[in-house]
Amino acid sequence: MNAKKEMIAMLLAGGQGSRLGVLTAKTAKPAISFGGKYRIIDFPLSNCINSGVDTVGVMTQYQPLRLNSHIGIGIPWDLDRNHGGVTILSPYEKSGESSWFAGTADAIFQNINFIDQFDPEYVLILGGDHIYKMDYSLMLNFHKAKKADITMAAMPVPIEEASRFGILITDPETGRITDFQEKPKEPKSNLASMGIYIFTWKLLREALIANKTVPNLDFGMHVIPYCHNRGDAVFCYEYNSYWKDVGTLSSYFEANMELIDLVPVFNLYEEYWQIYTNTPSVEPQYIDSNAFVERCIVGEGTQIYGRVTNSVIGSGVTIEEGAVVDNSIIMSNTVVKKNSQLTRCIIGEDVTIGENCSLGFGEYKESTYNPKVYCADLVTIGEDSVIPDGVSIGKNTAIMGVTEPEDYPNGRLESGDAIIKAGDLE
Repeated sequence: MNAKKEMIAMLLAGGQGSRLGVLTAKTAKPAISFGGKYRIIDFPLSNCINSGVDTVGVMTQYQPLRLNSHIGIGIPWDLDRNHGGVTILSPYEKSGESSWFAGTADAIFQNINFIDQFDPEYVLILGGDHIYKMDYSLMLNFHKAKKADITMAAMPVPIEEASRFGILITDPETGRITDFQEKPKEPKSNLASMGIYIFTWKLLREALIANKTVPNLDFGMHVIPYCHNRGDAVFCYEYNSYWKDVGTLSSYFEANMELIDLVPVFNLYEEYWQIYTNTPSVEPQYIDSNAFVERCIVGEGTQIYGRVTNSVIGSGVTIEEGAVVDNSIIMSNTVVKKNSQLTRCIIGEDVTIGENCSLGFGEYKESTYNPKVYCADLVTIGEDSVIPDGVSIGKNTAIMGVTEPEDYPNGRLESGDAIIKAGDLE
């Protein structure tokens, strides 16, 4: 029997992130690059160790290879512990049945045995796809002070945007939650659930077992309403700092661009609350004497010979002579060849952009491929893609795979169009 832990964290990192389009064709959303050197999952993992939570179960499912490799045994986050630390939890075959995680709460139910071995008083439930800094120990103190069974983190949002979120209605005197609204047309509150919960483990365990046959068992849809209806004390912990759901191309792009504001609203350089990551050992960055770089984040090992402005550049990137990159995100190990021009692009890892290309120009048009995902004036190129020399690519476009000149009629990909040559990305 392992020694008891007061609180352990369970981090839900198995989602496909389909609203990020080709960026998540080969990679789970929590493993997508962010801010040049980080991956999205670095933020909740760093929050855990900074908050004194030293036991984290990470539940993976969709395309987990890069995520598993990145986390490893948890060394960058000081989570390589003999007792506790970080553990990757994948779906597994049980006697007589085999089951994927079918919902957020089902993923926890399937890992009851993992949690039980630490016999925790409390379990912290986290998503793996948000950018924020949060001291979970303060939320735990609130949970204890209120004698809560469940504490839900929430943040105020503009009332006109509240219909996009799960909304919490609270008793203004006590902070106890009296009602829930899931993406309401007429919200009664502007407190939006952040998908961060602290449960008293004994009560959560009972609720999971009682609801185990519910299809696609979910916290927000099933478990929390069940607990509320049976009279459990459910409280709201209000959070008033930076938090960003980077689940869409627009929000992902915006969150990266906020990092290079003159006074960034989210500070990556704060000593008190550091964000840790698994960084490979690479050579220093090199900026040529003929290059021009302004208001950028530039990763290690990157070589710049062209002009780069207002952009977030990952590690190991090469931007050749005459190339111009503006208002773009270029992920690790990508090459932008001579005299190509890029504006408002999100370029995945290990991409090659040929010489004399033009990306992100022309008039915006609605996507002919997937208008729900591609609805901004961005060029989005998935990892391992190749763009041949001399092509022009319009706004609100998507490319996945190794493309050839014949894929571009008259040397162009018109705004709103897509070239998908790798896998089924519908």
